[in-house]
Amino acid sequence: MNILGIETSCDETSVAIVNDRKKILSHIILSQIKQHQPYGGVVPEIAARSHLDNIDRLVVRCLRTAKLKFREIDGIAATAGPGLIGGLIVGTGVAKAISVALKKPFFPINHLEGHVLSMRLLEECKFPFLALLVSGGHCQILIAKNIGNYELLGTTYDDAIGETFDKVAKMLDMKYPGGPEIEKKARNGNPKKFNLPKPLINKKNCDFSFSGLKTATNKLCKRIKLEKKMKKNVKDICASFQETVCEVIVDRCRNAVKIFNKRFPSKEIRLVIVGGVASNNYLRSKLSFLAKEINFSFIAPPKELCTDNAAMIAWAAIERIKIGMKGDINFKPTPRWQLNVSNSSKRISNKR
Repeated sequence: MNILGIETSCDETSVAIVNDRKKILSHIILSQIKQHQPYGGVVPEIAARSHLDNIDRLVVRCLRTAKLKFREIDGIAATAGPGLIGGLIVGTGVAKAISVALKKPFFPINHLEGHVLSMRLLEECKFPFLALLVSGGHCQILIAKNIGNYELLGTTYDDAIGETFDKVAKMLDMKYPGGPEIEKKARNGNPKKFNLPKPLINKKNCDFSFSGLKTATNKLCKRIKLEKKMKKNVKDICASFQETVCEVIVDRCRNAVKIFNKRFPSKEIRLVIVGGVASNNYLRSKLSFLAKEINFSFIAPPKELCTDNAAMIAWAAIERIKIGMKGDINFKPTPRWQLNVSNSSKRISNKR
């Protein structure tokens, strides 16, 4: 079974073909970073136009790379939300057109579920498992119980982690996207130089808050700029900020592992990190250390599957097909499509 996947939810145009034997036959990711850099962030209209300009040729190129004909495609999947509505319309529109032309099913995929399930494309990762989803628009810890069945342990009260990295990078006059730039500068900085607030640290839940940290970092940057010492301190600011963020995430994950262990005492504990911020090597190293400290399996996908990509979308469709779920050609793109979770309205602590 060969599934064609399309991802256009933000600023990457991606097309992939994946089969049910967990083989990625072809995978193309076209980044729009250079188009958005002059504006310091993603411009929705530019993103949608770029998707429209490139999607058709990427589909053709993907088929050629996989050495397949259209008739050998068994289904088409596309990100239908959450994301920027213009891009979602482009991706689902093309996917539906191919679906109708080939008389093959169309699978609308939740972008977040694509991320959560992506590691199962690469290795055996049995349910249930913990998923840390960290990206430009989201910051969540979930228990993945099965396909379409997720329990939300914690989410952000305000800013997403990737968004916070971008805003701090902007304070430091760094180019977009901010995450890789901060990580690069932080390598040669002192992570203990500046004492920044750690929101919700040591609380017994799994929630996040980054607005206070962002405000404190902004005040620090303004003070150092006034003192004309920014060039001397920029690496230390990056290192201190990154260290603080990682300490908060590690603390939240520690709580999540405790909760999981109480819920599923006989199950092996696995924590999968997914989303664009999962590419951060410093965060990976901190979570690897935590895994050794409290004895759980930490799993991180290769970086090409951390960013938005179509392989995870195609795979999510395959997962759904395997348990008998059907396509839905009438599904409309939904920019605020929440992952189907339980306990999303109440906070969970490890006191339970």
